[in-house]
Amino acid sequence: MGLDPAAAMLVLARRNAPRVEWLLGDLLTREWRGEFELVVMTEHAFQVLVSDEEVRLALRAVRAALADGGRFVFETRNPAARPWERWTPERVYEITGPDGAPVLVWHEVDQPVLGDRVTFTETFEGGPWRRTAISRTTLRFLDTGDLSRFLSEEGLRIVEQYGDWGRGPCTPASPEIIVVARPA
Repeated sequence: MGLDPAAAMLVLARRNAPRVEWLLGDLLTREWRGEFELVVMTEHAFQVLVSDEEVRLALRAVRAALADGGRFVFETRNPAARPWERWTPERVYEITGPDGAPVLVWHEVDQPVLGDRVTFTETFEGGPWRRTAISRTTLRFLDTGDLSRFLSEEGLRIVEQYGDWGRGPCTPASPEIIVVARPA
């Protein structure tokens, strides 16, 4: 089962994985009770939970959805590595759009960093867009201590933690904080 609050993302997901049941919504759309052995949040989705209450509600819903012995896996960018300092218009990169056409993408922090929150724009040029498309987002960068505290408060405990996708240790220079948690 897949869950996403963006209808456009579900269109792509259904096309790429038609045998998966895809639901429009978020973790609070409906209640699950111990139905899943694994809950995964991908693409740094955890970082869009900007307030303490949003984090707590999401973790509470994940905990309720997990079967005994289930796992919750997610990644977040490591705030110690300060990735937003590299989000500048000079760092343009190219991706391939859904139609196969090249799309230029760049990021720019558009406000001073406020505590653990960073607001930035992501700009897309080319591909399916006739005009430049700009998306403005605020992300939260929780460190390992805050992540552990929030998880613990909602009945989850970290059983594995990595700093990259090769399962390297989580250090201040690691680009990611990859968490595997289980019910406490």
